[in-house]
Amino acid sequence: MAPFSIKYNLDTFRGDFFGGVTSMVVALPVSLGFGIASGMGAAAGLYGAIAVGFFASVFGGTRSQISGPTAPMTVAMSVIVTSHASTITEALAIVVLAGLFQILLGISRIGRLVVYTPYVVVSGFMSGIGFIVILMQSLPLFGSSSATGGPMGSARALPEAVNSINGNAFVIGLITLAVGFLWPKRFSRFAPGPLVALITGTMLGILWFTEAPVIGPIPVGLPTMQFALPSIGFVLYSLKPAIILALLGSVDSLLTSLVADSLTGKRHNPDKELIGQGIGNMVAGFIGALPGAGATMGTVINIRSGGSTPVSGVVRALLLFGLVLGLGRFVEPIPLAALAGVLIKVGWDIIDWRMLVRVHRLRREHLVVLMVTLFLIVFVDLITAVAIGLIAGGMVHARGLEKLELDSVVSVPLLDTKLLEEDEMSNQDDLLSARAGMVALRGMLSVAASHKLVSVIGQDIIEHEVVIFDFSDTVYIDDSAAVVIGQLLEVAANSNTECIVAGLSNDVASILNSLDILEGIPSDRIVGTIKDARKVVREILEFSE
Repeated sequence: MAPFSIKYNLDTFRGDFFGGVTSMVVALPVSLGFGIASGMGAAAGLYGAIAVGFFASVFGGTRSQISGPTAPMTVAMSVIVTSHASTITEALAIVVLAGLFQILLGISRIGRLVVYTPYVVVSGFMSGIGFIVILMQSLPLFGSSSATGGPMGSARALPEAVNSINGNAFVIGLITLAVGFLWPKRFSRFAPGPLVALITGTMLGILWFTEAPVIGPIPVGLPTMQFALPSIGFVLYSLKPAIILALLGSVDSLLTSLVADSLTGKRHNPDKELIGQGIGNMVAGFIGALPGAGATMGTVINIRSGGSTPVSGVVRALLLFGLVLGLGRFVEPIPLAALAGVLIKVGWDIIDWRMLVRVHRLRREHLVVLMVTLFLIVFVDLITAVAIGLIAGGMVHARGLEKLELDSVVSVPLLDTKLLEEDEMSNQDDLLSARAGMVALRGMLSVAASHKLVSVIGQDIIEHEVVIFDFSDTVYIDDSAAVVIGQLLEVAANSNTECIVAGLSNDVASILNSLDILEGIPSDRIVGTIKDARKVVREILEFSE
């Protein structure tokens, strides 16, 4: 099914509108804060939410994804501003180049590889993001300003926030949070819980609890073209930070797409998503905006509020654009504690409770991967967590395949009576003699089982004068398995065992030949079928007599 082949009607638009409104209000303070944290200014964060959000929705491949400045992209951009660029113009050139790289990644169809991410890694990612959201929003819930230093900075600032609690903000936050949890699902079609909770908290702040901190003034005015064509020397220098920024944004976006898939039951188009993100970031670089990616928090709140198509992302971007044009006064009185209450509920929903409450039933290795990913997300950073999670998940998967692949490798003796004609055997020959053996390599062979093949099969090879390597039923081998097959051939050569290779498909032969595995095998010992191989074996055994 095509990503956007859906029936659009008034109910769908209502959900998209509510999702766009709610995610806009949530994105506003986050974007402003990220703009300041990046060193580019609050307006750059707001422009980034508009540019990346609009173009990623229009050209991207995830129906309900909300894009804009994110924590990983903000951190990366702050490093670029301070370490890789002497001016903002140079930093923006790196952003444009990163967007171009993202488009190239999408065109080359590399994005589809994300579907191979193990679910325990996705689960750990979701839960880690959820805990981070709750931890970081705890400060404004108590009436304190957000802390620098990510989740650990928030954790260190939490005791002081509790000691200097703002009663007005805390009451607003608690009531907003309660409305979010208690709002009946059957009413969500008409008014989504997050939006009702936000309106409730805002009215409390305006009418009664007026001492709570609010969003405050919003930057106004249209962005101007700030991009300047860099020199060739700077382009070459900026390749490394641009590639890192592109990869970071791509991983961030595609993991958020997986989260959206898990919440909606739909499937995203990863290659199209990267193209949309790349276009958005290129536009952001041209207008002096902060680059962005798929925002997990915004995406989840959009989905929870009814957003189900790219229209919700477009609505959000247009509403933010309206604020820039002078409508900001309508959101200035929203208490930050009300936003915190909404976001804490969102963080709670992001956590993969279905998996966490069943951790005692998980296999130990899967539990380790999940918890490692979760803790690294919270205590280190997103990229490190995902990278280590993918490596650990791949190792667990390889270990699971090991037994299956080894079971598909069969080493059997071939009795002389089956190979030689009756008149070719003397009366003294042992009827149970098996001077030849056959190693049948069936199915798929990969790094999973390659390290054990030599120890499992090697001794069988030594015990025979001739060995047939049967690839007739081999579907696939990777480079690790190919190297081990070469080691088995070396074992045979060192023990003066003749080798015959039979049944090579074009794909398997291509892998073996690319590594020169068959270099020492005479061409007449590489045959097409087992029948041909048996004929060669008979000739060798007869000659040896």
